[in-house]
Amino acid sequence: MSEQGMKIGFIGLGIMGKPMAGHLINGGHALFLHSRSGVPEELLKQGGSACSSPGEVAQNADIIITMLPDTPDVERVLFGENGVVSGLKSGLNQGRNAGLNTANTALDTSLSSGKIVMDMSSISPIETRRFAADIDKLGCDYVDAPVSGGDIGAKNAILTIMVGATETVFEKVKPILELMGKSVTLIGTNGAGQVCKIANQIIVALTIEAVGEGLLFASKAGANPAKVRQALMGGFAASRVLEVHGERMIKREFEPGFRIELHQKDLGLALSNARALGISLPNTAAVQELLNACTANGAAGRDSAAMVRMLEKLANHEIQDSAGKSEG
Repeated sequence: MSEQGMKIGFIGLGIMGKPMAGHLINGGHALFLHSRSGVPEELLKQGGSACSSPGEVAQNADIIITMLPDTPDVERVLFGENGVVSGLKSGLNQGRNAGLNTANTALDTSLSSGKIVMDMSSISPIETRRFAADIDKLGCDYVDAPVSGGDIGAKNAILTIMVGATETVFEKVKPILELMGKSVTLIGTNGAGQVCKIANQIIVALTIEAVGEGLLFASKAGANPAKVRQALMGGFAASRVLEVHGERMIKREFEPGFRIELHQKDLGLALSNARALGISLPNTAAVQELLNACTANGAAGRDSAAMVRMLEKLANHEIQDSAGKSEG
């Protein structure tokens, strides 16, 4: 499987997937594309090829990437009608019709053998391991490679990518991942990438909430939150969340980004897996309740930074500058 001019499938072309697929096209690879909402015209103009189903993507590509919202979406795209697996098995049937040796067909290998299915969504580690086992039975390899960095990271190809795979398969996909991210780390075997992503989401969610509380406190106490943020960026409280989400809170820019409903889903995964492990995550549970309140108030589709608006409701105060004017 050559690193140059590879045939890559990409399924899921939303806020994150669209720019990621674009980077792969710009990297010299042939892209076979599918999205429930349709393939963006921009990617077609760049040279991508539209496919009618995930199965058609799998028939044409050597590496099939999925970038989808949730665990059921990944399962449907992989194993549902006209899904990726149907495309892999179609390749097998073509091999049979061509008279290839299929004496050992129990594992459905042949033409599908050697292909790689790589899920870059943020989903359940438990289900990821099940998906990997089922794909492995087809003679294919499975990689979980969730990302962090949001739409900004996707657009600028500076994502952090957390990988669950064997070392051999990781070395095969690493050059592809490096076209989309600046930090690519093999965490462990299948499911380990998703475990790492859950840990990431816990830290990010709690930090967003802490930034919201800090800026709200500063504003209510009469300080200019923009100046407070500027000062904190030079100290120990500095973080990417304070830089990006803090600015969004102050400027009242809540277009996603990463939607509250998706962060809510991720913390749900964190809490359900924590229960299975027999551990307590009290602050994660508290932030999840805050996200639940955001959703109940119609903010599910807003950026995660919009959780500050629920804190503002609790405080009966909206973030303002030192002159008493709303920053929005």
